[in-house]
Amino acid sequence: MVTLTSSAAEHLKELVADEGPGAGLRLQVIPGGCSGFEYALSLGAPTDGDEVIEDAGATVIVDRFSVPYLLGAQVDYEESFQGAGFVIKNPNASASCGCGKSFTA
Repeated sequence: MVTLTSSAAEHLKELVADEGPGAGLRLQVIPGGCSGFEYALSLGAPTDGDEVIEDAGATVIVDRFSVPYLLGAQVDYEESFQGAGFVIKNPNASASCGCGKSFTA
């Protein structure tokens, strides 16, 4: 379903080290943005009904609503002169807005 690059997995493991057992990156697709949907990222533990993906020693948590929008997606971690952070490469996104913060499925 969702995969992590080695860079994303390493950064994620560092981020959740203090969060406790079972913690991971919660990746959600929520209605919003100028193209219809946007991503919401947070750290936490899974709840009932969540999909839990273990990849490269790190955990990604996806809620039921988001699953169909994230099939085949890849999470990467990129650093540039503008900043650093997780980047979602989603084959289900048919278009995105000019700022790159929202997408159409």
